[in-house]
Amino acid sequence: MTDWRSIFGHPQPYDPQVDGIETAIETARDGGYTVIEGACGTGKTMIALTAGIDLVRDPDSDYERVLVLTSVKQQLRQFEEDLETINANLPDDWNPVSGLTLVGKADVCPYNREKTAGFDDGNVYDRCETLRDRTRDLTGEAGETTAQNLAARARSQQIGLADSGSQGGGSATFLESAGEPSPYPRDLPEYGEGGPVGAETEYCPFYAQYLEDLPEEDSDGDASEAVPYDFTEAGMITPEDLVARSVAHGTCPHSVMGAVLGHAEVVVGNYYHAFDPRTTGTFTGALLDDSTFVVCDEAHMLEPRVRDLVSEGVGDRTLRDAATEISRVLQPIKFEREGRQAQGGSKTADADLVRSELNDSDVTYEELNRTLEFIEDIRIELDRRVTAHLDRKHRGWQSDLTELSDDEIPLRDPSDPAEDELTEWARNEGYSDAEWVRAESVGAVVARILNEAEDEDRTRSAPAAGRVLGEWYRCDHTEYFREIELERTWDDTEPGDSWRRAYNARLALHNCVPSDAIGERLASFGGGVLMSATLEPMDAFTEVTGLEYLAREDDRPVVERRYGLHFPAENRESFAVAAPKFTYDNRGRPGDENRTRTHYANAVAKIARLPGNVLVGMPSYSEAKWIAGALEDHLSKPVLLDASSDDEATESLKSEFFAGDGKVLVTSLRGTLTEGVDYSGDRLSAAVVCGVPLVNTASPRTKAVRRAYDDEFGDGFTYALTIPAVRKARQAIGRVIRSPDDVGVRVLLDERYARESWDSVRPYLPDDGEFQTVSPDMLEMGLDRFRSELESDT
Repeated sequence: MTDWRSIFGHPQPYDPQVDGIETAIETARDGGYTVIEGACGTGKTMIALTAGIDLVRDPDSDYERVLVLTSVKQQLRQFEEDLETINANLPDDWNPVSGLTLVGKADVCPYNREKTAGFDDGNVYDRCETLRDRTRDLTGEAGETTAQNLAARARSQQIGLADSGSQGGGSATFLESAGEPSPYPRDLPEYGEGGPVGAETEYCPFYAQYLEDLPEEDSDGDASEAVPYDFTEAGMITPEDLVARSVAHGTCPHSVMGAVLGHAEVVVGNYYHAFDPRTTGTFTGALLDDSTFVVCDEAHMLEPRVRDLVSEGVGDRTLRDAATEISRVLQPIKFEREGRQAQGGSKTADADLVRSELNDSDVTYEELNRTLEFIEDIRIELDRRVTAHLDRKHRGWQSDLTELSDDEIPLRDPSDPAEDELTEWARNEGYSDAEWVRAESVGAVVARILNEAEDEDRTRSAPAAGRVLGEWYRCDHTEYFREIELERTWDDTEPGDSWRRAYNARLALHNCVPSDAIGERLASFGGGVLMSATLEPMDAFTEVTGLEYLAREDDRPVVERRYGLHFPAENRESFAVAAPKFTYDNRGRPGDENRTRTHYANAVAKIARLPGNVLVGMPSYSEAKWIAGALEDHLSKPVLLDASSDDEATESLKSEFFAGDGKVLVTSLRGTLTEGVDYSGDRLSAAVVCGVPLVNTASPRTKAVRRAYDDEFGDGFTYALTIPAVRKARQAIGRVIRSPDDVGVRVLLDERYARESWDSVRPYLPDDGEFQTVSPDMLEMGLDRFRSELESDT
């Protein structure tokens, strides 16, 4: 048995860390889970890694690896850093703990990273698969050459370029990535031995080298032998490390990642690596067994993230493209029967190929026809429903499509589980169960025929459309809610008065209650830790994640631990202000002038005048825009307004906020700046949350989730809306105090945080006495007192 203190990366653990590590080890030995709510500074990442690695290194344990799942990039980096700290402090006679971070092809493909050879983030997956297939075809049993020869040809091409002085001579012609030059040119090499000019085949030299390094099929070796470094001695391999090591050797980083996957002692990834059916089916399935100790970080996000991953949907454009693909497969036989010549050139599927593939499958020509009719009729019905909805809700909408926004069209009463209207329509139109169920098989055959005909294995629309239609039929109508989602886009190719110019409509199949999916996946692991700074109330968390069922039915222990802030109490003040409820009934629309908005503008301005940076969290972006305008009228400090935007804009805003003198940053509590962002040190002196950030309760999807939670847990409003909203608020105010030296103020502004009432959320705050209840007129006194104490200390 190992001593976990030899693994722990620091000289002396905190008391909560000792308890957390020993509890997690003991619980996991019995096949159970430890659920930890730990305030910032608890050292939760080190608790989880130490416990998991101790079990992996223990010869008496059946655990072989630690799988870390986190939804926040900053936390992913924290696990990498903590593992590096562990390795730096291991006993001298210990091997380093091997670690690997999982990312997508777009992040590790050298061509895509350098945006060369026609690669970009939008096409990297299709382009990669096509090049891999071509490389395998060239080097397979019936291939024209060997993997060794392909890699050597690309290397010799690079040498020739370097010798010729092309592009300035020498290193400028090499493809470089992650600071390492590859042995290949920036453009893709081609193979065309003895063939006509123009018939050369592009291939991937990195993948060719990986195939060359693989052990022989009839040997006892495995794919890890193709890894060009000793990963058992490499310690933590970040994506940059992976790319650098692979590129220098001339091999494929993504393939190397897959080869190491089952052998690393610590694997760090995202929730989709364990819960997305397609990812687990094609990439990470080998990790999902009882030899894995799983760590779910930011576990308060487990429920909503998995709900998205196990929901389905198919867009109108995908349906359109699927219909086109099926038509292309039908065309050659249809034309043959009519005595006409099929159009489209040499890459169009011919009748013999279509017949051959259909004969090898259980799909008939008639089923292809029937599925095409079904999809085309669905699009007609979709058009009718969207048009009727817009006519009803936005009279004259054709005159200005730019005014349309995202919307939902429910296909049943969200509060009354029943068959959806699209299913009912299909039955009335004469479509049977067979059309729904067989669409998936039809889609798979269509993709195979087109890829064979075009010699290009790229993603097709027909399989995706068929899969969703099949799920639409199979899923029940209580836990799943069906609707049409209208996503605001713009397509100039559509007619000027068509909704398709402004929207992509999506048939959405939402999993309302993901507890079964979460619980079933957690049951497949040997045990582990679920942790976050905001999990209370624990009984609700264990119910919605399926842990309670795991404990009750499988007799696997679920042990709860709570660790509060252990930093100096004199460095912080925490207020729950009994301001009028910040509800729509009280505040009205943004821009309305009333007592509630006056209260909030004055209270937030008082907090914002504190020295240093101040974070203001609002229930929505529209409310954020309102309070930012109000603060500009009250303050001399710069006020920065966050909006729903891309990562680059958000990073730029953060950098501006952190630089220079104190500012106010206003954002939505449903955005990305209130969770997983490091505001340690002097980056933040105060945070204020206005209102309880409930999701839109009028949304059909929200109503359906609430009803499903009513049926499953008895109180849908509390479980599906109130508790997640309070966790959002707690995440935001948790940005202030991040270390023993941090000083700051945390304010929850709304009487629901401060007083007991029928809609009070105070029971969902930690019962630690941290948040003092004050009236709005006493808030300024409390702020002045704290400011005075700080000034006297300095």
